[in-house]
Amino acid sequence: MDNSQAAPVLELKGVSKSFGAVVALRNADLALRAGSIHAVVGENGAGKSTLVKIMAGLYQRDTGTFEMDGAPVHFRTTAEAKDAGVAVIYQEPTLFPDLSVTENVFMGRQPVSRFGRIDKAAMRTEVVGLMERLGVRIDPGRPCEGLSIADQQIIEIAKAISLDARVLIMDEPTAALSGVEVDRLFAVARSLRDEGRALMFISHRFDEVFSLCDTVTVMRDGTYISTDAIADTSVAEIVRRMVGRDVNELFPKQAAEIGRPLLEVTGLTEPGVFSDISFTVRSGEIVALAGLVGAGRSEVARAVFGVDPYTTGSVVVDGKPLPRRKPSAAMKQGIALVPEDRRKQGLVIDATVASNITDAIRPTLTTFGLVTARRENAEAQIWARKLEVKTAALDAVAGTLSGGNQQKVVLAKWLAANPKVLIIDEPTRGIDVGTKSEVHRMMSELAGMGLAILMISSELPEVLGMADRVLVMHEGRITADIPRAEATPESVMFAATHDKEDVA
Repeated sequence: MDNSQAAPVLELKGVSKSFGAVVALRNADLALRAGSIHAVVGENGAGKSTLVKIMAGLYQRDTGTFEMDGAPVHFRTTAEAKDAGVAVIYQEPTLFPDLSVTENVFMGRQPVSRFGRIDKAAMRTEVVGLMERLGVRIDPGRPCEGLSIADQQIIEIAKAISLDARVLIMDEPTAALSGVEVDRLFAVARSLRDEGRALMFISHRFDEVFSLCDTVTVMRDGTYISTDAIADTSVAEIVRRMVGRDVNELFPKQAAEIGRPLLEVTGLTEPGVFSDISFTVRSGEIVALAGLVGAGRSEVARAVFGVDPYTTGSVVVDGKPLPRRKPSAAMKQGIALVPEDRRKQGLVIDATVASNITDAIRPTLTTFGLVTARRENAEAQIWARKLEVKTAALDAVAGTLSGGNQQKVVLAKWLAANPKVLIIDEPTRGIDVGTKSEVHRMMSELAGMGLAILMISSELPEVLGMADRVLVMHEGRITADIPRAEATPESVMFAATHDKEDVA
């Protein structure tokens, strides 16, 4: 059903918002229509979050018009936005962990019986009905503590539906979800669209935008750029509008001289996790470890670094054997590991940018056991400049940075330690397309300086665009070692879904 010409449920025209001298949003236009899923894409800093917060009542616009069903509105609070039927589903929901699913859905508006008591039976019955309507199975009586991010998002959606929300805004909802969870969320989104609700979907993942959405709006530097039907545009065109350059510039791979082996892994085995893993990464070489989720790629990387165990096999760094289960020894011998979950494993979120950058080299900065702020800042400044970390100050808290800049801080921390081998797990997950290009450029430059890089990535274009060789894993085993010239989407995916014998 084509709803492209239907009257907008929610529409903004020429909306601007400034914070002091900083213009966050400039002349933004957006029209959300019933029975349609509308994507909004743009780099970090493009104005997407500001736009969402105006729609949700957190911010008030400075200029422009804001209408619902053709009538002017001005939300002064989030409550007013909710009352008007606007709901936001955030990447990380904020539920009350000690309360049940049902209690969270009805928080602040519990129905009461004729005796004045909370009608728990009525609440449960409605939540059961909501879950059935969404096609998911979540026990209404269980506490929310321990639920996956995906289940928490479903609960937020159920809450929105119970409030009869007509506009649902999904802000990076898939960033922390597995493939199966994404499929379930998309099925729910499509069912809501088919009910006649208007959905807005914010994502950095173009495959999701093109598989789920009907329309896409592009923003850049706080300014509205364009709106097109998904059927009338392409990934290459969207990227060009977002960043002002062509898609082939996203993978600035430079030629590097391939030298001696710096990382040699032989026969690495941990029963039930991975088996007989053997590979070599040389100086100047970027080797991608590809495969489907659950293939064992991250487990291999953590075992090499010493975080996870392995029962048999060996790891050699620049000709010297590396003891197992000793990350400190791995660091001393020149291995750096940038983990997939940078917020939980790579950064101290509440610490300063300077403290995070110097974390791996702090012992070298001490005098009589103490580190002065001046010395820490001096060292941090070097790497912040090299990696172009965008921060107001080095004493800013790392948790306030964008995802791309957090990734740069983690990279800076390890590069300051002057490693020989860089293991980087999902280098561009959750960051915008422009920053992806910067990370790829840095990786290429590091290889050119002689580092050996092992890159784990679930993004096939990244694998094909950056790797000199592609190692493909399937169910804990390496099924193929493909040179760059022979690596194609078909060859990588075949190896990722078949046993070694089938690939051979």
